[in-house]
Amino acid sequence: MTLRVLVVDDEPLARGGVRARLAMQPDVQVIGECADGDAALEAMRTQRPDLVFIDVQMPGLNGLDALERLPPPERPLAILLTAHAQFALRAFAVHALDYLLKPVDEDRFADALDRARQVLALRRREPVAVPAASAWASRFEVRLGQRVKLVDAAQIDWIEAQGDYAGLHAGGRLHLLREPLQRLAARLDPAQFARIHRSAIVRLDRVAELQALSNRDSLLRLHDGTPLRASRTYVDALRAALLAVGASI
Repeated sequence: MTLRVLVVDDEPLARGGVRARLAMQPDVQVIGECADGDAALEAMRTQRPDLVFIDVQMPGLNGLDALERLPPPERPLAILLTAHAQFALRAFAVHALDYLLKPVDEDRFADALDRARQVLALRRREPVAVPAASAWASRFEVRLGQRVKLVDAAQIDWIEAQGDYAGLHAGGRLHLLREPLQRLAARLDPAQFARIHRSAIVRLDRVAELQALSNRDSLLRLHDGTPLRASRTYVDALRAALLAVGASI
């Protein structure tokens, strides 16, 4: 599977940084780059990229405006690039795949690209007319001995990696799902779930408190009192996601 990517940023150095990272990915083809929103809109319409890395703040038509002018079925997967978190609400409104704050961390960039690969794989197995939002998983089958139990996404508090399994924490109980966390992350609605660590995901409406630590990591406390650590490489995106859902932290 080849991922056809468009790079959009008004800063040549920023475009070069994204291109350099993508050049190391054998399954990625950079089909073009644009320096403003108008050119990006035209390129998205004519070249139909699978994924666009797009800066939010640009002269004239900004990145979010360009995405909003495309009908939802015609929008490519989008990873937003910005130095500010105040655009989070609009980012989620256009179903942005991820929201990377500049300067972009290498691990966060790699995770966002992996998520794009997984979501694109899901899309390519579905009819074109199906909206992207329908790809998000709403329930999961977990085995309890000889029985199969359905766990709704709305019941999940947080998720942790456990080898080839994902541990779903729901209402004080742990359910093991035979699926690696990286693959599961691509099936979760980014308006409801956020990565907080390479080995942990949290449901946004379960977060009650966020406390900064001295090493730039953060300590999360869920409404049920569960403490979780958020790695500094995920904290900015987590804050943006919490802002988008109107969380009070």
